[in-house]
Amino acid sequence: MIEPFTGAIALPDGTVVRGRGRRQPVPPGPLPDFGLYLGDPPGARRRALWEPGWPAEWVSWPDFRTPRDPRDAAAKITAAYRLARSGRRVEIACTGGTGRTGTVLACMAILAGHPAEDAVAWTRGHYRPQAVETPGQHRWIGWFVRHHDDTRLDAPEET
Repeated sequence: MIEPFTGAIALPDGTVVRGRGRRQPVPPGPLPDFGLYLGDPPGARRRALWEPGWPAEWVSWPDFRTPRDPRDAAAKITAAYRLARSGRRVEIACTGGTGRTGTVLACMAILAGHPAEDAVAWTRGHYRPQAVETPGQHRWIGWFVRHHDDTRLDAPEET
């Protein structure tokens, strides 16, 4: 029997992802196969106090703000969603696990087929009631809808 990915939610298409705050300990059970982490990566101006022990990518994304490089963020969110959709255990996390993580989960809900205009409400109902904390994060979700490259979603996996 496969152990459940503790703390994960199912996106509207059934794809499973885990959102959390890096301040909290890693939940029990299987570790992620991949993590998408939002904030300053280890070795950046402000040294992150935590480094994952599994494959990961970082999106430079200040707390309570939007990504420093929106196109890079959109590409990494889309790639992480694809990994999760293929059955890999994917974790999304920022320091607190609410604003930035909620913003990414709302974008992933859109990739999973949920209507963009309701993605924040869906995320708040399925992840955390306070997810997506700022007006800028709300606006960035709208930017994501207009600018992400969803043509790669149905492309064959690269090996």
